[in-house]
Amino acid sequence: MSNVLRTTVLLAALTALFLVIGGAIGGNQGLFIAFVFALLMNFASYWFSDKIILSMYRAREVGLHEAPELYRLVQRLSQRSGIPMPRVYIIPSDAPNAFATGRNPQHGALAVTEGILRLLDEDELAGVLAHELGHIRNRDTLIMTVAATLAGAITMLAHMAQWGAIFGFGRRDNEEGGGGMLSLLFMAILAPIAATLIQLAISRSREYFADSTGAAIAGAPSGLAHALEKLHYASQRLPMEANPATAHLFIVNPLAGGSWVNLFSTHPPIEERIRRLRQL
Repeated sequence: MSNVLRTTVLLAALTALFLVIGGAIGGNQGLFIAFVFALLMNFASYWFSDKIILSMYRAREVGLHEAPELYRLVQRLSQRSGIPMPRVYIIPSDAPNAFATGRNPQHGALAVTEGILRLLDEDELAGVLAHELGHIRNRDTLIMTVAATLAGAITMLAHMAQWGAIFGFGRRDNEEGGGGMLSLLFMAILAPIAATLIQLAISRSREYFADSTGAAIAGAPSGLAHALEKLHYASQRLPMEANPATAHLFIVNPLAGGSWVNLFSTHPPIEERIRRLRQL
């Protein structure tokens, strides 16, 4: 329950940050415009994000005849998890990875790369699929899409505020004078950083939750723990060509990067995820 509460608070913080920037740029009118814009963006991400993401990675839907072993495994795990059978997709990529998408359990989709099917054995693949089904059951696919949409919108508004401050536009109190512009510029710099950190906190929190849910669905945490070890080393050798805006969806970070980049990763450290799984 604390995990759910934490996620709710973080999403509320993202929304509040978005509205504050809108108000700073245009006062009450800016606040109203930011609110309407947030509604429109979340509406679009709710209805169309799954189609956009799947087409972005050229994912091909498969059924029982095209991929019988994969399809039956997803079917069995879906029955265990108590959610409808999601649509199953294969991504034409040698990099081993997987993700889930869809606005709710009734419209879930699960995508795996060709590389992950070659790398993992059945128990390990079951752990990965159970993790992704956990995301669908916990409605993380919607939560993380909304968080990414809001964070992107905050960054866009912050750029507007930055240019407004530079050229003297936007909201300015007569008493504050140039100080109002400086505060607007300060907010324009800090807001994207704050939005990114909040998005990372949401994403990392949901990954831990999906790991524990997936372990319960699979029946044991060992398969997922072993899979994460393999995926960690394989993704370092063969990073995936992925859009950074969608990196948070994958079971392991598809983007290559050093320790500094990993500080801003959408995924918690693999070692910590494995440690928590082994404690279950």
